[in-house]
Amino acid sequence: MTEGLLGIHHVTAMTDDAERNYQFFTEVLGMRLVKKTVNQDDIYTYHTFFADDVGSPGTDMTFFDFPNQMKGRAGSNSIYRTGLRVPDDRALEYYKNRFDAYEVTHGEIETLFGRKTLAFEEADGQKFRLFSDENNEGVAPGTPWKNGPVPEDKAVYGLGPIEIHIKYFEDFKKVLTSVYDMKLTVDKSDAAVFDVGAGGNGGQVILIKDESPSSSQGYGEVHHVSFRVKNHDTIKKWEEKYNQMGLQHSGNVNRFYFEALYTRVGHILIELSTDGPGFMDDEPYETLGESLALPPFLEEKREYIESEIRPFNTTRKK
Repeated sequence: MTEGLLGIHHVTAMTDDAERNYQFFTEVLGMRLVKKTVNQDDIYTYHTFFADDVGSPGTDMTFFDFPNQMKGRAGSNSIYRTGLRVPDDRALEYYKNRFDAYEVTHGEIETLFGRKTLAFEEADGQKFRLFSDENNEGVAPGTPWKNGPVPEDKAVYGLGPIEIHIKYFEDFKKVLTSVYDMKLTVDKSDAAVFDVGAGGNGGQVILIKDESPSSSQGYGEVHHVSFRVKNHDTIKKWEEKYNQMGLQHSGNVNRFYFEALYTRVGHILIELSTDGPGFMDDEPYETLGESLALPPFLEEKREYIESEIRPFNTTRKK
């Protein structure tokens, strides 16, 4: 039997400006840049990872910076919005005021499926929603960035529910339950909520029936979502399960920081990722994300890569 998913691992989106995106996530949201590397499938492209204080699995919001890409269009058949977790309702008020100060587009604090939330957007239109962990149970959060600009008792410390909009609503529901063993906890004609692993804000998918035109990929849109699996043996069992079910997939891909397995369910690219090894094997805690990090199999190309990508400074003031 295949071991179950443990929760959300990371979400990867696309930005039009890696430097502006870095400033927004570190200075406004108060998430730590734990890795500045390149897309291993396109070495001319930055891949940045923003997470908690130590880069815990389940806390990573990552970005590709594809040169000359078009702006995406929000719509159906997409990972529509990414959730981020904060400790309590007071943290939502804190961020609402902070967004006003930084002129960040945002909505009002509202209740969604029993939890208080605050929707907001980055400058390129990327959609997010803060979820309050007040009275939340389930997947444990990470550790707030200890030296960040946001007080630790208010700071974002993990990924929250992932919101997917889809036209083929009933078919997608069946895949989430039959393939990924997600637990259906809210079942409406036009919306459903699924628990992943222990559930709660760190292990949840919100599925919305959406008959609007399909989204188009580009900056401001999400590229894929990844769910956590325990280790190498577990991801190999998932590979076997995909084979038995006749699902096309990438095979196990070693990303150095974690192992990955990709498949596409309709329009949605789903990755499974191992919890380890993590982001602290090749950089010390004190300077995570400050230099361009490359996995060993790209290290011999460092000089060429550094000559091709546009540098930007991520050194933090001590």
